[in-house]
Amino acid sequence: MKKIVVLTGAGISAESGIKTFRDSDGLWEGHDVMEVASPEGFTKNPTLVLDFYNQRRRQLLSVTPNEAHKSLLSLEKHYDVHIVTQNVDDLHERAGSFKVLHLHGELLKVRSTKNENEVLTWRKDLNLGDLSKNGHQLRPHIVWFGEQVPLLEKAIEITQQADILIIIGTSMQVYPAASLIDFVASNTPIYFIDPKPSVQASQYDNLTIVEDTAVEGVPIVVSALIDIVV
Repeated sequence: MKKIVVLTGAGISAESGIKTFRDSDGLWEGHDVMEVASPEGFTKNPTLVLDFYNQRRRQLLSVTPNEAHKSLLSLEKHYDVHIVTQNVDDLHERAGSFKVLHLHGELLKVRSTKNENEVLTWRKDLNLGDLSKNGHQLRPHIVWFGEQVPLLEKAIEITQQADILIIIGTSMQVYPAASLIDFVASNTPIYFIDPKPSVQASQYDNLTIVEDTAVEGVPIVVSALIDIVV
């Protein structure tokens, strides 16, 4: 069974109503990104940071997967599908996908500020005074700016094995995630689904650009890939 690796970004979640955080002016919900998404910001004002992610968590629990998420699931009947996502939501999992790697962490999890391997599932607000079993403050299980991306090597390994690569709803401007496209073999078919694609067909061999939203474009590509094997 051929392996399809899917790289997803904020664009696929935006169509479910998830805000994409960063606005055109570079602010996240009115905050400088370093205030709410950096270790320094958390040290300076942990209450602000926790409230920011509490709002994001509440919003996530109010939305549902869209047709793009659901369409990817139908590929699993015909291909070995692995999803590598920059998104911190659980919409891929709620749609039924189970081989999902979250590069930037998960909003519905928290971890100890002293032990990054002490991770807990968390669906309610997180407040100062919420402690790990060892008595340490809990923080969002999110990879902040300036922190290492612990699952990057695993993501590279998965991408290197791709027979087909699908990229959905990402600007390809956030590194190191954007570099994953360079780890597939040169003859690997690549599908780039985005209404404003940031790459050109001439930049990569076997690149097909679908200038559409995730909800519109993903079912088209999925249908074409299923037709190849049935």
